[in-house]
Amino acid sequence: MTQAQKYQRCMVMAGGGFRYGIYLGMYAAACEVGQQPDVVLASCGASIAAALIHSVPDDVERRAWLASPEMYQFWCSFRPAARATLPRTLGGVTRRALRRAAAPTVPDLFGDYLFVPPAELPTFPVPSRHGGTDIAIVGSRLLFTEEEVGQRRGSRKLLEETVFCAPRTAELLQGASSPFASLQWGNTVVAPTVVADIGMPLNEAVRISVSDMFYFPAHRHGAAYYTGGVVDLFPIELAHCLAHEVVMEFKSEFEQVTSVPAWRAVLGIDANQRLRHVHAQQASVWIDASDISQALARQTLQKKIVWRKNRIDLLSPVSHAVFAQHMQDQWDYGYQRGLEAFARVPRGTQTGMRNVNRYNRGRV
Repeated sequence: MTQAQKYQRCMVMAGGGFRYGIYLGMYAAACEVGQQPDVVLASCGASIAAALIHSVPDDVERRAWLASPEMYQFWCSFRPAARATLPRTLGGVTRRALRRAAAPTVPDLFGDYLFVPPAELPTFPVPSRHGGTDIAIVGSRLLFTEEEVGQRRGSRKLLEETVFCAPRTAELLQGASSPFASLQWGNTVVAPTVVADIGMPLNEAVRISVSDMFYFPAHRHGAAYYTGGVVDLFPIELAHCLAHEVVMEFKSEFEQVTSVPAWRAVLGIDANQRLRHVHAQQASVWIDASDISQALARQTLQKKIVWRKNRIDLLSPVSHAVFAQHMQDQWDYGYQRGLEAFARVPRGTQTGMRNVNRYNRGRV
């Protein structure tokens, strides 16, 4: 496929967890200033926002769906896993923190997880229009079986990055390599290939992408098992394969107690090294969301140790009204940060860090 056949603009929606509402605000900001993406590339929780963009025709309806009773019920339906007792959970965190090797053994992505997700995601409406924004959702296929868990890995590759997308997107990704194929990433578990899957149902693609390691179990579809979009949480390289212009989020660093050791144990990658590598690359627009944990501290599912249950619980908002306000807060955050970014950052002329530094100096 030739360069002229690329999309004009790709918006990357990278992760977000249960704060996925911010991406609907960012998308609305892009549309408002005449910079609507032609394709959205999403991973993990952001895949829910991408599915809404693809399925629901306008912003008013998307915001209503975001705060709908169905979405609230989805939030209320997560349960602690039976095996995730406090000693087991805290012991796993401690072992990963003390182990410095890059994914030395085959990880247990089948049974070592904290929460049981709902059996079904909210059913996204069938798209009612043609010619709108295409979406691509990042996940990964497991290259090992449950019987191999705990075995020494050596240099074996355990995960194959898989992008669920439309035929046009798949053609653009033909021959694309994983960003972790480079020797600079050392002995990672990620295979050098990237597979484009045009046949996965949308709900299944989203369900796969949100299956974050140690939070939720691997998801089975057909004869294969898949895990989340964390395999390429910030897919800026793939975005450049898809489009002339890339809109990307600037994020804060990962914390050192649980997140960095989890990446090292499962992916064989230093999470913050990867993040710095992404920030140093070129993007047309960088949207600064580095303070999201402070700005939206309450507007997400809260983890809480419940001693009497010997578990960690996910606490949902106390009512649908509170949930709806949290979704509004998320949307407002993304919308305002999106408007600021499009207004302040020169498009298509700077590298990532120079863009963000200029943007930060200009903030009021």
